[in-house]
Amino acid sequence: MTPVRLAVLVSGTGTILESFYEHGLNVSVVASDRECRGLDVARTNGSDVVLVERKAYGGFAKDFDREAYTLALTKELVSRGVTLVAMAGFGTILSATFHDAFPGRVLNTHPSLLPDFKGWHAVRLALEAGVRETGCTVHIATTELDDGPILAQRSVPVLSGDNEETLHERIKNVERTLYPEVLVRVIEALEHGDEPSSLAQ
Repeated sequence: MTPVRLAVLVSGTGTILESFYEHGLNVSVVASDRECRGLDVARTNGSDVVLVERKAYGGFAKDFDREAYTLALTKELVSRGVTLVAMAGFGTILSATFHDAFPGRVLNTHPSLLPDFKGWHAVRLALEAGVRETGCTVHIATTELDDGPILAQRSVPVLSGDNEETLHERIKNVERTLYPEVLVRVIEALEHGDEPSSLAQ
């Protein structure tokens, strides 16, 4: 079997990426849409670094060329032989072109127990709904935001004094353990000729 080549997409501090290295994952490539600490984490750990900046494609303006950006990033990863992608706080929604290049092999983590509280403000929505627990979900990403087969979930209690920051931090703590654990299982499945979807709940 061809060894799995993992790419991680980051846009921020890279704490999830750090957890991947701490769990012994072999991260071949780290890509970002902007200069960020996550790329420094990648360089420190010897991963190949790819920077495809949004600002070259319209930045965060309404005329951002999502398709052209997606194509450029996809070409960079394909040229490096990437076979599995883990989004780890990546701030750009990619078009179907990306998912077509890595069908069923793009993973994402989300700070809620999907299908509840999709979108960018999942933690805030959980607090506003008054739920007693929320959590994090690792799933196969699709062109639909926060959709796709669920690979694993872990609950986090909502405490009486929680605000968005405190609750999100506790979710992140769980996420930093759950996500690398799932990736280990996914890589083992791929090495045995199975797809990530075989692990779906």
